[in-house]
Amino acid sequence: MQTSGNTLRSGGCQCGNVRYELTGEPVMLSVCHCLECQKQSASAFGMTWRVRRQDFRLVRGEPRYWNRPTDSGRITECAFCPVCGSRVWHQAAADSELVGIKAGSLDVPVDFGAAMHIWTKRKLQGVIVPPGSLQFAEGPP
Repeated sequence: MQTSGNTLRSGGCQCGNVRYELTGEPVMLSVCHCLECQKQSASAFGMTWRVRRQDFRLVRGEPRYWNRPTDSGRITECAFCPVCGSRVWHQAAADSELVGIKAGSLDVPVDFGAAMHIWTKRKLQGVIVPPGSLQFAEGPP
């Protein structure tokens, strides 16, 4: 679907209580292998689709927030559904110009092949980063 020359994308939590729409193109897709993302996703990594705040619109529900410190010393605000508990997005508490959409919450799956991999020094044994992918042992510079 097109809107004002931009693609309209949508997504939300697992139960559908919290829904959002995105216009414009994403800034980047990252696969994070840090310990926090492993815990948050209860999996090997977390996927984040960074979008501009101006391209993000909450269309249903009211998320709750949980704040946590990052390795850089910043605070991240984590938005989740108060009904099902699914994490839907996160943002820097100090600078919310970008919103980090949890890529698995999108209605149409993202192309994993174009992702940047970060915190690879903490990736689980056996996880293979696709050859040729941009990757950083820690966070990107």
